[in-house]
Amino acid sequence: MLGISRWAGKGGSYRTVQRFFNAALPWTQLFWQFFKAHLFDEQHTYIIAGDEVVISKSGKHTHGLDYFFSGLENRVIKSIALFTLSLIDVDARCSYPIRTEQIIRPPKEDVKAGPQEQEAEPVRGKPGRPKGSKNHNKEPVALSRELLWVQNMLKALLERIGSLFPVRYLVLDGQFGNRPALQMTEEVGLHLISKLRCDAALYFPYMGEYSGRGAPRKYGARIDYQQMPAEYLVAEELNGQLETRTYQLQALHRNFPQPLNVVILTRRDLRSGQFGHAILFSSDLELSHVPMIDYYSLRFQIEFNFRAAKQHWGMEDFMNIKSVPLTNALNLSLFMVNVSQALLPEFRQVYPKGGVLDLKAYFRAARYFEELLKLLPQRVEVIFNPQQPGNFLPLGCIHPQKVQADSP
Repeated sequence: MLGISRWAGKGGSYRTVQRFFNAALPWTQLFWQFFKAHLFDEQHTYIIAGDEVVISKSGKHTHGLDYFFSGLENRVIKSIALFTLSLIDVDARCSYPIRTEQIIRPPKEDVKAGPQEQEAEPVRGKPGRPKGSKNHNKEPVALSRELLWVQNMLKALLERIGSLFPVRYLVLDGQFGNRPALQMTEEVGLHLISKLRCDAALYFPYMGEYSGRGAPRKYGARIDYQQMPAEYLVAEELNGQLETRTYQLQALHRNFPQPLNVVILTRRDLRSGQFGHAILFSSDLELSHVPMIDYYSLRFQIEFNFRAAKQHWGMEDFMNIKSVPLTNALNLSLFMVNVSQALLPEFRQVYPKGGVLDLKAYFRAARYFEELLKLLPQRVEVIFNPQQPGNFLPLGCIHPQKVQADSP
């Protein structure tokens, strides 16, 4: 907060910044209004992506402090966690965080149930299938507390979007590659694109003849990812000794009630024979393999948002521990990610290779320039045009480019 106040200029004293951090702000509305005013393009296609970010924290009193798994450190660490929904611009290849909430785990129950509170053993009946029972479609599963929480976030976001632009797909990582997550997505009217485990048991639909008795057979042979039939091959690429093949088909999984649109990516080293594969799936049976792979790869743009928030906008540096200041610090860091993405296109018209560091160096130099003018012995009327900064402002940029000022 002290660092913000030093660069805030007139009206941004430390007490003002403190009052800002201790005020409850409508961040969801702020994100949405900024997106509509500065980032939205009605000609572009948008999808929704969601992901969790873990922020390491020490101490004992930070709101929501717990032990979460960190992918960067590949272990469970003392930290806080956020779940963020982002709108991804498919045409601009860019992600805009639009709604974020802190993950708060319920307190653990320390009191163990006594002997009288233990559940009674179920009454065991005769072994085998009950007489006269019939096959039924798989019933909806009970969503977990976490999935219900994510579903409420999705409903609120879709309500804000309304009829402004169509959104059909929700992209989530492999943590949500399961039946409950698919059901959660379908209940809000979206199609899920996610990833299955590499050892997932998928089956071809049974195409044989009916045996004449009993229920028709549903599952065919189990899919062998190293011996895929050539009829499902949709793309092939050879890069040196690496052979990449893409297969697409409708497959069955015993845990899912409906067929899945599956894209299987295989890669084989022709020299050593090493083999690897990845399995993407979607509930949209008409979606082609090209947009499915493209949409899932675009999900990683949200990781770049988290990296920028941590590296440039203070997500790893805040010292707040109470609920309201902590919420403001986390949302402010992600909000600044969107602000920088709104400024960069115009900035790159002058500095084509400019990034966030160059943008910060540019405005830092502009502040130095303003303070330098105050030190002049007499008042000088200077018109400061940021579009024609000459060679003074980009001195601290990572990718400087000299700009010749217009002749007087």
